[in-house]
Amino acid sequence: MSHTGIHHVTAFSGAPDRNVDFYTRVLGLRLVKKTVNFDDPGTYHLYYGDETGRPGTILTFFPIAHAAPGRVGVGEMQETAFRVPRAAIGWWAHRLIEKGVTHDTVAQAFGDPILRFRDPDGMMLALVGTDAQEAGGVWTGGEVPAEHAIRGFHGVTLLLREAEATAAILTGVLGFREAGRDGLSIRYGSGAETGGFVTLRVVGEFLRGRQGAGSVHHIAFRAADDAEQARMVETLTRSYGLGVTEQKDRQYFRSVYFREPGGVLFEIATDGPGFAIDEAVASLGQSLKLPGFLEPHRAQIEGRLAERA
Repeated sequence: MSHTGIHHVTAFSGAPDRNVDFYTRVLGLRLVKKTVNFDDPGTYHLYYGDETGRPGTILTFFPIAHAAPGRVGVGEMQETAFRVPRAAIGWWAHRLIEKGVTHDTVAQAFGDPILRFRDPDGMMLALVGTDAQEAGGVWTGGEVPAEHAIRGFHGVTLLLREAEATAAILTGVLGFREAGRDGLSIRYGSGAETGGFVTLRVVGEFLRGRQGAGSVHHIAFRAADDAEQARMVETLTRSYGLGVTEQKDRQYFRSVYFREPGGVLFEIATDGPGFAIDEAVASLGQSLKLPGFLEPHRAQIEGRLAERA
């Protein structure tokens, strides 16, 4: 199994109930963890993914009711794309119509069919049809049949003024290689089937983004373990002169963060220990989970969550 590629994407949303409804009912993802933002425990942190929340399938949100909408701009992620079987694109187009989801017509990108749409907060999403037909790990507890279900991430698109410095980090540290060009877009691939692509869209001078509901906070890349993560950090600091945070224990993985040269916040997250560390796979996402240092404050935290929902 490849340990390169995208680990997860984290974004902001509006009301948590609406967020859960869209991603579990409309898109058929599994809510694999309901916890809080460890740096702001009065805010939920919701994780969606496949049956077990494997790296490369995880989309997470900090939901804030009544949050002002964000604006996509240069130095941010523009689009998050999921993989589906190529033959399922037509089924998904009909489903989005039935569910009243704003979407574009099916187009082509790098030779694959792509269906672009937005979530209720305006976050830019896409489904990319690929030839991969495997269904291992697909969550089948929702409304979407296994043959059409999302197979994790296809990739992400970053909106940048220029590509060279960001591309150097992707290829020199994170295990990617250039995989194609299409107009203003340059694609980099890691070789991983799930979460294997990062596309750099070069737009020159453009408005900066504004964080808010529907905007992406950061993108995380995979490290097999602490040792691989430490090697990446050493390369970032020694060869590229970038500042990297100390390692942070996120309970389900361990993370470091840095701002890549184009302005996007990157994270490097370990593959383990995974989401089954504090609840059984069969019951993932069913109860509020807190790390040990927050457990003594559960009553206060649950009160704040109720107030802010």
